[in-house]
Amino acid sequence: MKKNLILILILGVLVLAACGGGGGSSNEPAALEPVPAEYAGKTNPLGADAAAEGAKVFKVNCESCHGPQGHGDGPAGQALDPKPKNLPELAAQVGDDYLFWRVAEGKPGTSMVAWKGILTDEQIWQAVAFIRTLK
Repeated sequence: MKKNLILILILGVLVLAACGGGGGSSNEPAALEPVPAEYAGKTNPLGADAAAEGAKVFKVNCESCHGPQGHGDGPAGQALDPKPKNLPELAAQVGDDYLFWRVAEGKPGTSMVAWKGILTDEQIWQAVAFIRTLK
């Protein structure tokens, strides 16, 4: 009986540790990295009408993780750690250069893959235009 109690306590501690008892609050936004010089200052060269094509790019390549409205609630994103970004919130905080950079290069330490070489620059800018329309 005593062995079972010890085993249950150890398992409980392991479960709590795995659930993020790391001390930081998940409500606190992480500091965003500065945009590298290669991308800094870039602005979307496409007009607002690019968002329609961007919606198609987003649906095929981004929606499964970020969800249809970009809130980070897509079906594939549910199993990811860390969870996908809420794109409307992110877009309100950053410039086009940041969004283009993150889509192009991904983000190490997360499941955000680099789309550079898979998507054209035009498709990435279209996706950025669409992300700007999300609420």
